[in-house]
Amino acid sequence: MNQQEHPELDALPEWPLDTIAVLVTTDPTPHAIPVSWPVRAGERRILLSLKSDRGSLARLRERPEVALLILGGGNVALCARGKARVIADPLPGADDYVGVELTVEVIDDHRQSAFQVATGIQRTVQDDTELRYLEKRVATLKAMAADQN
Repeated sequence: MNQQEHPELDALPEWPLDTIAVLVTTDPTPHAIPVSWPVRAGERRILLSLKSDRGSLARLRERPEVALLILGGGNVALCARGKARVIADPLPGADDYVGVELTVEVIDDHRQSAFQVATGIQRTVQDDTELRYLEKRVATLKAMAADQN
């Protein structure tokens, strides 16, 4: 591989449930936001829940080309690039969220031989109600993923 090429993965690896990723949208400048618990829905498919009033949601509706950076436990370090689209508006059981599908075209492999990602971004739960709401949304996304596979 020459210096200009970047390693790519053929398929998305598994990552821990509580992974926090970074979604990058454009308008045309890049905007990055954290997203909680992205769901691996296949070798080249990721599902997310986004709050319906997010600027990122408006941007991806206009420009569906997005990138999702995932740094997670088990040495997951990748950027999934592809097209996003809303697949549930609203997300069943969560009227203030929508379900978004990312169809992954390229998976940039950012693992390095000098170090490993042992854990992803860690956070402390401040509101158990919000945690249960997130768990409910992720369960819905996992059911949607299973229906498509």
